[in-house]
Amino acid sequence: MSRRKKLIEVALPLEAINLESAREKSIRHGHPSTLHLWWARRPLAACRAVLWASLVDDPSSWPDRFPTEADQERERQRLLDILARIEVQKDKDGKTKQVVRGLVSWDDVNDPNSGVLDAAQREIARCLAWDRGEDPPTDPQAVREYIAKHAPPVYDPFAGGGSIPLEAQRLGLKAYASDLNPVAVLINKALIEIPPLFKDKPPINPQDRPHPPTPLSHRARLPSPPNPLSHRARGSLRFESVVWGARISGRCALLRTMDAG
Repeated sequence: MSRRKKLIEVALPLEAINLESAREKSIRHGHPSTLHLWWARRPLAACRAVLWASLVDDPSSWPDRFPTEADQERERQRLLDILARIEVQKDKDGKTKQVVRGLVSWDDVNDPNSGVLDAAQREIARCLAWDRGEDPPTDPQAVREYIAKHAPPVYDPFAGGGSIPLEAQRLGLKAYASDLNPVAVLINKALIEIPPLFKDKPPINPQDRPHPPTPLSHRARLPSPPNPLSHRARGSLRFESVVWGARISGRCALLRTMDAG
């Protein structure tokens, strides 16, 4: 069977990818770059675009489904619009500005209501299914399960700041990373290894749990943890880390008290 040409080999919306990659430098709230300084961090937008376009087939690879050049160009443009497109918008002062939309957009990919990530994953699953002679899944959960089962894994031997394995995970791929620098290893562990372990888990602090935990016995009852964060930060990873630290500190203090007694 001949190798199918991928979208990245034919066309990429480079202008939109470059615009969003440059914009990332000014994003601070919630951006992985704020986790720890890394001097050669790759733009997430570019990594996301390269990974996705390397998995999605170019329409010319399917002449039976897109027989004419016009059909192929229309389908190619549809795929490129999913990946990245530039829209002109007006601000409140009436001034126009260019805004990047699509998979490379930091705002769109982090908005669960945009549907951008679901659309991108459907295209990956469709190419995988077509290549296997199967019907592509359409339900978002079925799409993610199909990708996890059939998509090739991504391995970055010199992962650095973790941009490539992070974006591979975002697309639903299995990601592996390594690096010679122990700082880079620590960054990748904190960025791509530890967070998935707590995905969809309820908060550990009783204020944010849907159902309060069973009360501990009077001997094991812990003091309420300090709350150095604002109410807006409740439920965040930072707040959970503070609560967890206070819980461990309280247990250690309890054990010392019991040992002394």
